[in-house]
Amino acid sequence: MVHSKKAPLKIDRKRYLGGSDARVVMGQNQSDLLRLWQEKRGEVEAADLSGALIVQLGSVTEDLNRTWYERQSGQAIKDVQKHFIHPVLRWMGATVDGVIASNDAVFEAKFMLPWSFSEEGAVQKHMAQLQHNMWVTNSKLSVLSIITGGGKWIEIHIPADPIYQHLLLTAEKKFWRCVETGESPRLFGIEPPRPAIKPVRIVDMDASNSWAEFAALFRTTRPAFLDHERAKGELKALFPSDAKEAIGHGIRAKRSASGAVTFDVLEVEHSS
Repeated sequence: MVHSKKAPLKIDRKRYLGGSDARVVMGQNQSDLLRLWQEKRGEVEAADLSGALIVQLGSVTEDLNRTWYERQSGQAIKDVQKHFIHPVLRWMGATVDGVIASNDAVFEAKFMLPWSFSEEGAVQKHMAQLQHNMWVTNSKLSVLSIITGGGKWIEIHIPADPIYQHLLLTAEKKFWRCVETGESPRLFGIEPPRPAIKPVRIVDMDASNSWAEFAALFRTTRPAFLDHERAKGELKALFPSDAKEAIGHGIRAKRSASGAVTFDVLEVEHSS
């Protein structure tokens, strides 16, 4: 399915906090936070990103990203670039890249550079935006669709996190109060929990030399490991139930106060 490029929405971003604003509010840069505060108060104009290459690459690849996701997943995307406002907190808004028709999950299309890319890093970078947009749209799931400059496509499913969203809402309320009162905001120092990443792909590791090295070590040592675990089980069964310690044939078994049994290898003296 091919989507035509829509004209930018004429929405006054000074009247609400959006998903990209949430990243700044939850971030660690005081200068960015003050700049955002000034923008929302109308004291400065929004930064001109027309010369930011990465931002422009993300913009021009959005349509390709959506089309590629639909082809690979078989899912249709609706509400492309639709603007939402929270039904109660009118100062919270979101303009989403799309909504997945089958389950109303928030769809976000991103472009990222390949040499520093990791799935965990991508989730951390975009988590505030995704959780904010899910809160505004009352969605329980989001899909992060990433095209890298290395020619790879990654799909990551991220569910709504109530704990994260509570911390996010607290920070955004405080920031918006500063916008309304004129009080300078401060970094909130919130360290939200790291949400689990739902695995959705199979990776071929044949090109990794490190993987090959440790895979060979794993294969060669696995029989010895299984024998080791079986020996521990048999020794535990032979350990008298009323004994605190047992020694013999270079092995010492000890029982802790909680009843756990551990084994140590003793040095065996050799006669000359």
